[in-house]
Amino acid sequence: MIGNKIVKARKEKKLSQEQVAECLFISPQTIGEWEQGESIPDIITFNRLAEILGVDLNYFSENFPSADVQVVGNLSRPERQVLTNFSASDLTKSDFAGVTAHKSKFEVSMLSGSDFSGADLTGSSFKVSDTREANFDGANLTDCNFSVLDLAGASFNKTILLRTEFNQAGLAGAKFTDVTLIDVKLKMIDLRKTVFEKCIFNGVDFEYCDLRGLRLDGLTFIGVKFDRAALNEVTFKGTTLKNVSFIPAFALTNKYYRAIKTICFDGAMMDKLTYATLKGLGADLSKVTVI
Repeated sequence: MIGNKIVKARKEKKLSQEQVAECLFISPQTIGEWEQGESIPDIITFNRLAEILGVDLNYFSENFPSADVQVVGNLSRPERQVLTNFSASDLTKSDFAGVTAHKSKFEVSMLSGSDFSGADLTGSSFKVSDTREANFDGANLTDCNFSVLDLAGASFNKTILLRTEFNQAGLAGAKFTDVTLIDVKLKMIDLRKTVFEKCIFNGVDFEYCDLRGLRLDGLTFIGVKFDRAALNEVTFKGTTLKNVSFIPAFALTNKYYRAIKTICFDGAMMDKLTYATLKGLGADLSKVTVI
């Protein structure tokens, strides 16, 4: 059913499978699989696909009548996306709100206070740049790379973070609100003053990160690795943890065991494997619910 709707909207838009695939940065074979009903896009790709085909996202739902589909515009091909290089530029407090800038480069640039809200920055690179207090609310940061830069005070509210990488980034005072982080990597980052509220961490790696004293209360962690991360005094009150691993920096030394004992899991819910892992490390699980 979904495949037939994709075919119908694509043909009414007069687009080939290759043209749609180019806009989504995937292979035409994947488009063919969708149209044959062999697989379906994920929710983020569905949003982008709806934009390309000029239809409402609800069009793909079972109860949406195909006869009522309104294809927007009469373009015979999608708008060409030009790769843009903003490197080594002074773009302080610039307005990028709502733009589409795939695979763009924002490297060695001044971007403090810039507004990227609602922008689609898929595949873009931010390296060695000043992005303090930048606004990424509602932006699509799929496959973006943030390396060796300052993101202090930056805002990530309802931001799309899929396969996004943060490497040696300064996140002091940065705020992540109502965000689902999927397959995100955070490496060698001081997160002690970073704020996470109403967040879901799915397949996230915290590698060599400093989380000491961080409040992660009420959040959800699924398939997460705390890989050689500093976790002293972290609180997971009321948090849900499923398939979460805690990998020590070196050997299981007394210092590491003592650090684990300082973590608060009061009111947390966790699966049996996570529970067993933490129990073996000597964590206080007296107020934990096993699910």
